Amino acid sequence: MRIMITGGAGYIGSVLAAACLEAGDEVVVYDNLVMGHSEAVPEGARLVVGDVCDFETAAATMRESGAEAVIHMAGFVNPGESMTDPGKYFRNNTCRPVELLEAMVATGVGRILFSSSCAVYGDPITGTIAEDHPKKPTNAYGESKLLFERMLDWYDRIHGIKHVALRYFNAAGAAPGRGEDHTPESHLIPLVLQAALGQREYVEIYGTDYPTPDGTCIRDFIHIEDLTEAHLLALRSLGESSPHYNLGNGRGYSVREVIETARKVTGRDIEVRESARRPGDPAALVASSDRIVAELSWQRRHPELEEIIATAWEWHRLHPRGYASQ
Repeated sequence: MRIMITGGAGYIGSVLAAACLEAGDEVVVYDNLVMGHSEAVPEGARLVVGDVCDFETAAATMRESGAEAVIHMAGFVNPGESMTDPGKYFRNNTCRPVELLEAMVATGVGRILFSSSCAVYGDPITGTIAEDHPKKPTNAYGESKLLFERMLDWYDRIHGIKHVALRYFNAAGAAPGRGEDHTPESHLIPLVLQAALGQREYVEIYGTDYPTPDGTCIRDFIHIEDLTEAHLLALRSLGESSPHYNLGNGRGYSVREVIETARKVTGRDIEVRESARRPGDPAALVASSDRIVAELSWQRRHPELEEIIATAWEWHRLHPRGYASQ
């Protein structure tokens, strides 16, 4: 299959691009390199530097590559920041990709895989969250993702563009040669590992009074390679329907548990400091991924938190300055 991956120079996108190439697909990475890294683009993929709001460049890339499907992974991903600068998230995650959809309509590309988020659900009303859970985001990031999902539904109805929305819980870990390198970093596991490397003085715990066993937020972490495998399965299944799938482990870990596991994996002390809750942070987000397991036979091969952190530690230890270390 000929695939165009927006955000394919980023953390998840670059791992997926490599997996698509390995599966025999032709890949064009379409990335503005604001958050991505050209060094992360796998050999064999063509890099086009462009923005999803640039209709002409996006359409030309689709025509020249003969794209049969788009995987849309470009976007801003910091829920905390979205509560101080919501416009940044609505512009980038919701408004600008309209031009990407219009380019698909103009060039006849009829399939898209969308990287969505568990943030579309908001505060859970059940222990684990299934796809039919009410959608009530508690932060602008989640709302920006939900709005784009709704836009995809309309482009399906009006233009027949079929889509799969994959609602990530917390992607983590590393694949050989590829890991997380964000500036600034906002994800818990790399922040903890940066503290283990001495690159930051401490890890901040935002809120210790949540209704959880140890008072800190609980999150569901999924290994990047398991996430990638789900994308490959969903891509092959794109057809007459437009389903939504959760991608998570089905088990949650608190912030304190993540820090303690990282201490065990790294053998290093990690200082913590406690501060107030951040606006928009739900107490717990844990996935039910039963639908994609049943419909696409997806299997998680790296479900243990210790293994997830160990692969991330290997990446950070060998790439202390991220892709600049290469």
